[in-house]
Amino acid sequence: MRIIKSSEIRDIVAALCIEAAYNLPKKEIKLLRAALNKEKGRAANLIRLILKNAKIASKGEYPLCQDTGSTVVFAEIGEDIHIEGNINEAVNEGVRKGYKEGYLRKSIVNPLLNRKNTGDNTPAILHLSIVKGDKIKLKVLLKGGGAENASRLKMFTPADGKEEIIDFIKQTVKDAGGKACPPYILGIGIGGDFEQCAFLAKKALTRNRANSQKRYTLLEKEILREVNSLGIGAQGLGGKVTALSVYVESAPCHMASLPVAVNICCHSHRIKEGVI
Repeated sequence: MRIIKSSEIRDIVAALCIEAAYNLPKKEIKLLRAALNKEKGRAANLIRLILKNAKIASKGEYPLCQDTGSTVVFAEIGEDIHIEGNINEAVNEGVRKGYKEGYLRKSIVNPLLNRKNTGDNTPAILHLSIVKGDKIKLKVLLKGGGAENASRLKMFTPADGKEEIIDFIKQTVKDAGGKACPPYILGIGIGGDFEQCAFLAKKALTRNRANSQKRYTLLEKEILREVNSLGIGAQGLGGKVTALSVYVESAPCHMASLPVAVNICCHSHRIKEGVI
């Protein structure tokens, strides 16, 4: 049995918050450069500005975006681990520490009444899962409010099929237009129930590779083609690249249901991971 102190979790969460806020993943930089090669004129200029912004932010003085988001943490806990302390408290302490030391905007407020800011970007949204082994794997996603507001979930019937699902995804992106800062990364959840489907869509955003199942890999490619046919382009001002990538996660569902969720992420796809 391996013992891990909660302070270790606190420190790595803090570091990941700062790292995510200032540095785009290498894959996103690669996707943006590929998008630049497909565009011209105003669309190309906008993507150049996005890449320039990422380069400036990587120096550690200015975050990628002033909206440093809700803090979403996915924690995979090895079954051969004992944590000294409370992991929920450790994660929130890490968020407090990271947002203070990284000079990141605190955006979390009470939902009703006075909308008072919590002052430290807590509570984090924490997803825990138990896996084999003696390590803790943490993924920290900073999720901006504009992109989250543009996300949608729909309860289809089993009579609906792939065409209806793709039409829903396209309409969701069309409704978002330029409001959620395209080019987008799209997390798609298919199956489960109402709550799990939304979780699957958010979890999909933490992947950096195609789905391991061929049918979903093909679906990801088809959705990407269809979304890019909308012509929304960078910042909604037109272009060939409306989305950089699409990731699908699925789960079995009730025979009377077919839930589908679309979680939109802006071009500033701020996610980092670490292992203890």
